[in-house]
Amino acid sequence: MPDIQLTVFTKPWTVPIGELADLVAGLGLDGIELPIRPGYQVQPETVKTSLPEAVKVLKSRGLEIRSAAAPLEPAIIEACGDAGIPIVRSMVGIDPRKLSYADTIAQHRALWDSLIPLLDRTGVCIGIQNHSGDCVGSAIGLFHLMEKYDPRHVCAILDMAHSAIAGEPTALAVDLLWPRMRGLLNFKGAFRERINGPEEVEAEYRTHWTTAGHAAYSWRELVGNVVARGFAGTFCLPAEYSDPLGAPQRMGNDVLPYLRQDIAYLKSLLA
Repeated sequence: MPDIQLTVFTKPWTVPIGELADLVAGLGLDGIELPIRPGYQVQPETVKTSLPEAVKVLKSRGLEIRSAAAPLEPAIIEACGDAGIPIVRSMVGIDPRKLSYADTIAQHRALWDSLIPLLDRTGVCIGIQNHSGDCVGSAIGLFHLMEKYDPRHVCAILDMAHSAIAGEPTALAVDLLWPRMRGLLNFKGAFRERINGPEEVEAEYRTHWTTAGHAAYSWRELVGNVVARGFAGTFCLPAEYSDPLGAPQRMGNDVLPYLRQDIAYLKSLLA
């Protein structure tokens, strides 16, 4: 079996860290991607004290924090370095009403440039994930975004759910980003669905977040492609599933029936 650990992005749960650790351990996972955000177990203003405590509690259940989703702030990067968390995940949002695409990219690169000495000192890497919508959403977008950077400083986190919506083939997306990966890959599923009838003048669509069996790309193909290339590291399940009642996504334990399906399927692909 390849040297691959499975984690879950714990965005759906704002419960105390001990309860979260018990839940994740019960899912049979190796660790988590931790959101360092307001309202969660570790918040940006308390990161220096609450992150070490979270690491300790998770370790007592045999779990690791393999990545963090957090603002790219020096205090957070420093704390992640001290805690042995190798990647801080972020994305690049685009709002052309405020700043052009080119100027937005320049702004993000200037921030990354300023952080390189800190990244060298802490051993932390900035991981940029592609994300559909008003973000850099494709593998080719990530390729050009970070082409001047050493992947020790800025690496690519491929999320094929977003690439598939953009129409990118799996093999091409992996080939583009493989030299820039640092052992973290997302596994979630999505497809585009029509939300108005055929009698309308123009069709309207939305993205539906779903399980592997309904995704617009093949998890089997993605696993086979990266394992054949010698991938070692972490497969992270973002636990994102659309809420039929209209909320952006299911939260809390509402995700568990679907997350368990995806965990079982991903494990079967690695067996």
